[in-house]
Amino acid sequence: MDKIVFLEPVFCERIWGGRNLEKFNFSIPQGDIGEAWVIAAHDNGSSKIINGSLAGLTLKEAYEKHPTVFTEKVYDKFPLLIKILDASDNLSVQVHPEDDYAKVNENGELGKTECWYVLDAKEDAKLVYGHSAKTHEEFNSRIDNAEWNELFIEEKVKEGDFFYIPAGTLHAIGEGILIYEVQQNSDTTYRVYDYDRVDKDGNKRELHIEKTKDVTTVPFEKVVTNPKEEKVGESTITYLANEKYFSVFKINVIEQIVIEKNKTGNLFTVLEGDGSIVINGIKHNVKKGDSFILTTECTSYILEGNMLLIGSYDR
Repeated sequence: MDKIVFLEPVFCERIWGGRNLEKFNFSIPQGDIGEAWVIAAHDNGSSKIINGSLAGLTLKEAYEKHPTVFTEKVYDKFPLLIKILDASDNLSVQVHPEDDYAKVNENGELGKTECWYVLDAKEDAKLVYGHSAKTHEEFNSRIDNAEWNELFIEEKVKEGDFFYIPAGTLHAIGEGILIYEVQQNSDTTYRVYDYDRVDKDGNKRELHIEKTKDVTTVPFEKVVTNPKEEKVGESTITYLANEKYFSVFKINVIEQIVIEKNKTGNLFTVLEGDGSIVINGIKHNVKKGDSFILTTECTSYILEGNMLLIGSYDR
């Protein structure tokens, strides 16, 4: 079975999207494209495999046929979903449920814990991360009275920032930010505020006020991850998160780095530069925007060139 699987992304038009995903060598469709689902196996969008014995299958189809090729532990569905997001406008302020709530209320869907690595941000860019309410009564009252400025906590962001966002965390990506997102394989979002904007047909998007009240964690407690940096020759590995559903790490490749892989599959996207990945003496060239999975058949690999990658794997 293949040791490396390359994927073709799925693109999603969004009211807040733009054209910045073209920076990743993507040929994106016309319109305001907000999301590239670069490694996806969801009913609402699945990446297509473009090499090897599984070529032509979607990742969802391939996982259903050969789950242990991709993850050591067999799940009901592929566990993670990886995206690049172009917030050319503000995203809605939203929250995601945990697994138990989603299973009951969203037809067996997974919950959604996620994390963000900031790829780019305009000067003074901000995002919403958390809320100020100390009790559920205060939280509900501020929503009912539309006291948004008093409720939402904003943070300035810059390139290279990292945020871990457990299910139940109120959040929103702000205008002018490019995000690399690692999340549970879920497409469930509850919107609480959407700036009263309308779509091209003049309609406001649906809000989910009662579900937001149900699932938001009160009071908010920011989760602080403590990235650890490891120097390997001239290259650097930065371990960004090692949490309940996933581990996430960043590799800054300078010339060459040899890595022994953990047993499960590793999901990668090249975010800057270019180079190659060498597996058992076979070289695969990669460039900015390429996403691939190292299957469970791969035990070690060599990265060559000058490039920045983010990797992740299921927990």
